[in-house]
Amino acid sequence: MNVERALRLLAGIMVLASLTLAHYFSHNWLWLTAFVGANLLQSAFTNWCPAMTILRMLGCKDAAGCTTR
Repeated sequence: MNVERALRLLAGIMVLASLTLAHYFSHNWLWLTAFVGANLLQSAFTNWCPAMTILRMLGCKDAAGCTTR
């Protein structure tokens, strides 16, 4: 799995998990959803995401033909 797909998977899991936790436990879990959304928004403009750096350290490779920063 490449970094871009792993990032989308991680973001989707985090959003769904926080929505589930907000529904069953506390609405304060919605702050996690807001954080994930804000992080995705800033990465669209800066082309940098902390999760991508961590995923690369864990061994995920970039997509073929893409260069890393």
